[in-house]
Amino acid sequence: MGIANEHSIAYGCARAFHRLGAEIAVTYLNENARRFVEPLADELDAQIFEPLNVQEPGQLEAVFDVISKKWGKLDIALHSIAFAPKEDLQGGLLDCSAEGFSLAMDVSCHSFVRMAKLAAPLMTDGGTIFAMSYYGANKVVPNYNVMGPVKAALEASVRYLAYELGPKGIRVHAISPGPIKTRAAGGLKDFNAMLNEAVAESPVHDLVDIEDVGMATAYLATPFAKRLTGSTFYVDAGLNIMS
Repeated sequence: MGIANEHSIAYGCARAFHRLGAEIAVTYLNENARRFVEPLADELDAQIFEPLNVQEPGQLEAVFDVISKKWGKLDIALHSIAFAPKEDLQGGLLDCSAEGFSLAMDVSCHSFVRMAKLAAPLMTDGGTIFAMSYYGANKVVPNYNVMGPVKAALEASVRYLAYELGPKGIRVHAISPGPIKTRAAGGLKDFNAMLNEAVAESPVHDLVDIEDVGMATAYLATPFAKRLTGSTFYVDAGLNIMS
């Protein structure tokens, strides 16, 4: 969930899963997005390709109904969806409207909880559920604004879901990539400055890409990581250790 184009982190993850033998289901936001996502779904040999706007009642349930009828089970579910209104995202937290805060929390955090609730019954042999976070959940990142508290709530949700779903053999992780040039990131004020700082400050003096994130995420979905759950897993060239 969350592929918008070939630069999307979700696409990097889906590509890694596919390379390692997974059968893929892909969603797209709306008809405008479909023309960008459908060629990627074809490339991934996606057996399921469904519309999904988590703000539309019933669409999330419809996707999982298709999965249930087509596959009858599920091993991996990945949520890479975030949104805040531009005026609330680009202003400071003090100026964020109640409506904007609520919308950002619903789309970026609570839809993950809703997804997990629908995915868990299909994970009859256990499974792994992923959310996409960012360093701004734990430390102040200038211009990240309302998304900082929202991602903090997302990471807390990951921990609580890991606790609740652990007895069912379902592991839950937050993936925290370093700054990557994606369409969503373009909405952040002074994002290019964040990229430059990441290169200068990270121990390896480089940026990660969607391939790096995808392979790290795929590892966590394999039996090699069967005793790991509830973590925030940084894929950021070591940037998080520097401040």
